[in-house]
Amino acid sequence: MPPRLSLHRRAWTATVCPLLGRAVSTPVKVARGGPGRVYLVGAGPGDPELITRRAARRLAEADLVLYDALAHPDLLDLAPAHAEKVFVGKRAGRVNERQEAITARMIAAAQAGKTVVRLKGGDPYLFGRGSEEAEALARAGIPFEVVPGVSSPSAAAAYAGISLTHREHGSSVAYITASESVEKDRSSHDWSKLATATDTLVIFMGARKLAALMALLIEHGRAPTTPAALIVRGSLPSQRVIVGTVATLAELAHAADAGTPALTVVGDVVQLRDQLRWYDDKPLFGARVLVTRPEGTEASLVTMLRDEGADPICVPAIAIAAPIDPAPLRAAVRELGDYDWVVFTSANGVRAVFAELDSATLDARAFGTANVLAIGPATAAALRERGIRADLVPDEYRGEAAAAALIAVGDVRARKILLPRAEVARDALPDALRAAGAAVSVVTAYRNVAPDEATRAQLAALIRENGVDIVTFTAPSTVREVLAILGPDGPAQLAALRVASIGTVTTEAATKAGVRVDITARDYTAEGLVVALVADARENPIPRP
Repeated sequence: MPPRLSLHRRAWTATVCPLLGRAVSTPVKVARGGPGRVYLVGAGPGDPELITRRAARRLAEADLVLYDALAHPDLLDLAPAHAEKVFVGKRAGRVNERQEAITARMIAAAQAGKTVVRLKGGDPYLFGRGSEEAEALARAGIPFEVVPGVSSPSAAAAYAGISLTHREHGSSVAYITASESVEKDRSSHDWSKLATATDTLVIFMGARKLAALMALLIEHGRAPTTPAALIVRGSLPSQRVIVGTVATLAELAHAADAGTPALTVVGDVVQLRDQLRWYDDKPLFGARVLVTRPEGTEASLVTMLRDEGADPICVPAIAIAAPIDPAPLRAAVRELGDYDWVVFTSANGVRAVFAELDSATLDARAFGTANVLAIGPATAAALRERGIRADLVPDEYRGEAAAAALIAVGDVRARKILLPRAEVARDALPDALRAAGAAVSVVTAYRNVAPDEATRAQLAALIRENGVDIVTFTAPSTVREVLAILGPDGPAQLAALRVASIGTVTTEAATKAGVRVDITARDYTAEGLVVALVADARENPIPRP
């Protein structure tokens, strides 16, 4: 008899559940007859990385996404390009017809055969009216599925450094909404019982009524000295946590102009915040960092910035486009095996070459006996993902170092070297190789072009109106395009912010253009840039939200 699998561990391995390893970006939709289907999906509390894998998979299948105000906008990128995305956010005080219109739209879309995702902040069934929507779908005969989300009280409290339960400070917890149905004649809350029923109370949607709520608690027996906290925009880099007591919290929140959305936590567990806080102690917490990298290349930088508590704002200063004349790249790709070396200066070059290989129904075998050099670990990683391990990765990530490393390997005289790169780039690398006797073929693999007008306007507004704290430049091309967008006074506008560069080449380009650079990464990578930002933040603390 085979050994029993423990649900605690072995039953969850990829061997037993191989579907866990499948990418959510390539969903498999099951063909169904009849009406479409509705997924009531919990978006989590705010941090987009707290969405569940099942929720991400359902978003990837959507034809229509109806999303709330509390769903992070980055989550919409998980939906396919063809999906219609409609904001149906609700705020306190809106009339009930708004909910009826949302429900009617869900039903109509499903009856038309569409897959609908109703994306709701937190969890659909925790004060999210998901059960009302599910009832309406059931009455209409529409198939539906509920995808639970990470609930806002558990996540917001954890990010605030508050444990809702604790063996010594709180063994019971109650969730209460301060916003009940407008159709009720009176509140269903029995404050005489609720005020002292549990060690910890979590009150939803109570920021506007905070003074009255705290007075009710005191009136019905809760000690005025009980610790209490208001958590605003929990789990986001703009999070604020105001700590006081039941007697003082409302006044403190008013003085701080705390804002919404907010959760109120009442109980002795609040006093542990100074020991348990971890999120708003991160070095870049609250920093709004402008990421100017092209779309599709920013993911690793964004992830690392979020890990340090920053709020990355992605507005690409450049876009990547195919060569105006694709013929030279097409010819070079079909002759890869004839070269002695193929030199990649960026991951964009790798992507362009392999896209051309794919269109020619070729793969990594086309390199034949050619050696490969990659400038930088990101470029080397892009090659590994496609089945090529670079033969040479210089210690310094710039053209001069690459040429020196290649020459040091052996005699390059009469060696055929292919250099697929951006249309506009520094010539230090090919010039040094040609001076050493190599036959270098420089081929345009891609072009850096200006973004569309809407993106240009957004980027300019963020810089001019101090919508960001830090501007990052990851290549000389990003410097050029940002200055082209800002106009002649671009350096002066940037001087009001902190400017960070990924390396010396980019810093040199910025300085030459009159831009003051405050931070230059020693390691010319996204990771090196974040390391430099963190080090700078420790010396020049960023104002907290």
